[in-house]
Amino acid sequence: METYVLEWGNLILRWLHVIVGIAWIGTSFLFMRLDYNLTPSSKKEIQADEVGHAWLVHSGGFYEVTKYRVPPTSMLDNLHWFKWEAYLTWLSGMALLTVIYYVGAEYSLIDEQVAAITQWQAIGIGLGFLVGGWFLYDLLCKSRLANNKYLLAVLSLILVMMVAFVLTQIFSAQGAFIHVGAMIGTVMAGNVFMVIIPAQKALLAAVTYGHPPDLTLATKAKLRSIHNHYATLPLLLIMLSNHYPMMYMHEFNWLILTAMVAITAGFQHYFNRKQKAIYKPDKQ
Repeated sequence: METYVLEWGNLILRWLHVIVGIAWIGTSFLFMRLDYNLTPSSKKEIQADEVGHAWLVHSGGFYEVTKYRVPPTSMLDNLHWFKWEAYLTWLSGMALLTVIYYVGAEYSLIDEQVAAITQWQAIGIGLGFLVGGWFLYDLLCKSRLANNKYLLAVLSLILVMMVAFVLTQIFSAQGAFIHVGAMIGTVMAGNVFMVIIPAQKALLAAVTYGHPPDLTLATKAKLRSIHNHYATLPLLLIMLSNHYPMMYMHEFNWLILTAMVAITAGFQHYFNRKQKAIYKPDKQ
């Protein structure tokens, strides 16, 4: 009976995780594409702090989107926040991690041929890497290293490689891969909860109460948003990798995982650069 309940819980949580994950990734792709295609407004009256605008065509209609560095003085009542997609993706992912890898740690997380650890030791190590990964990444972003985006990207990749190597020496190969993915997902959710949303709330409060807005908050939030965007494809591939033993059971599985992250992030970068092209209708 317990196995039957766990299987249903697994199915429901996985279904929820996929749905909210699609919503989160979709908004990330949409807003990155908008940022790459913003153009200076041609309107006679341009509001202060206006960055640019873009036209979109979809579902039988045309949309005009304008971006501002800070909220306009007269905010609309129907302001939409993009945060619950991230929160629910992380919460459902953690619940799924608990059901599959923590409740059944002796079957899915612990491999005695790799390391003889108890269930509670495995859970503690797993959670420790999730929390520790976030704090180490956050320190990197708050350091001077963040001024060089390429150096920060290389250091982040090295961090992933180190974590992958260590975890493959402690957990089962599949459990190690999933925990690297869970660490990346925790970093992404932490960016939203700890940096992006607080920055947006602070900017909104400054305009609402007539205080000078701190534009550095917007810059920091944008940096974390870009990081989240580049982490989406590597994270998706890691989560799919548990269906392919040829990847996680390889002798150099930690190196394969690192290469996966680098290649998919590189592909995402190429895709983003392609989005800079502005498509215009042919003139007759």
